[in-house]
Amino acid sequence: MHAEDDAQSLERATQEFIAARPQLFGVAYRVLGSSTEAEDIVQEAWLRWQNTDRREIVEPKAFLTTVTARLAINLAQSARMRREAYVGPWLPEPVDTSQDPNMGAERAEAVEMAVLLVLEKLNPVERAAYVLRQAFDYPYPQIAEIVDTSEANARQLVSRARKHLAAERREPVDRAEHQRLLKVFLTAAQTGDLATLEHVLSEDVVSYADGGGIRGASKIPVVGRQHVSRYLEAFAPRFWPGAEIRWVEANDRPAVLVSSGGNPVALLCVDASSRGLERIMWVMNPAKLAPYVASLAA
Repeated sequence: MHAEDDAQSLERATQEFIAARPQLFGVAYRVLGSSTEAEDIVQEAWLRWQNTDRREIVEPKAFLTTVTARLAINLAQSARMRREAYVGPWLPEPVDTSQDPNMGAERAEAVEMAVLLVLEKLNPVERAAYVLRQAFDYPYPQIAEIVDTSEANARQLVSRARKHLAAERREPVDRAEHQRLLKVFLTAAQTGDLATLEHVLSEDVVSYADGGGIRGASKIPVVGRQHVSRYLEAFAPRFWPGAEIRWVEANDRPAVLVSSGGNPVALLCVDASSRGLERIMWVMNPAKLAPYVASLAA
């Protein structure tokens, strides 16, 4: 009878975990900016859930979210040192949001590549508080409990994060305009059309190429309309001939997957405002491209 009770308890625990899993991944991914690390966190949360005395847990989803958020904060604190030693610009790992744009959240907030890039500049606790509030609509008392602080401080954490995002990022355009600008940019980049490039780029545009040390990726961000235009014009003859283009979705925005000989070489994402393209993000690191491409085929 005891063994039967244990089996039923584990089955119930498994069902509760599966129900919470999309939210757990959504929290971990937004805090870490890495789908691989988020999966590791979710797996660790599952192991802890198995080994917890679940009779004492009134709200499994709340318990699991707390565990996941704290694990993600701890990992983010150590990841910061690793990213300081990263070769070239660091960009978040892209995720395919075509099936679940909210990724387990109340709304699709804090999932765009540009937002995750800006959030990376915050400390992990600020990041987690902002994510829990903006994407998952958690009340401040619960956020305070999860990140182990006072309610007043939880409000301050979210407020600081909002101000930082407002200072770092202009109001984005809607999805249709985003795609239009990306199409114009793509055509101009492929042909090295300097005049169109300068027209579609904002004055202080930044181009990031995350290659993780692979050849061909710029190891520093390229800043400013003229510098970015000439940079794109210069590498167009080497990069685009023979390239295969596939329109995809990444992080709730249209994006372009570039392949050569059937092998993915870059995911092109942009951040667009009414001024034009503010950020151009080239994810070229094979370790980041592979999970994303695999998710497209799933």
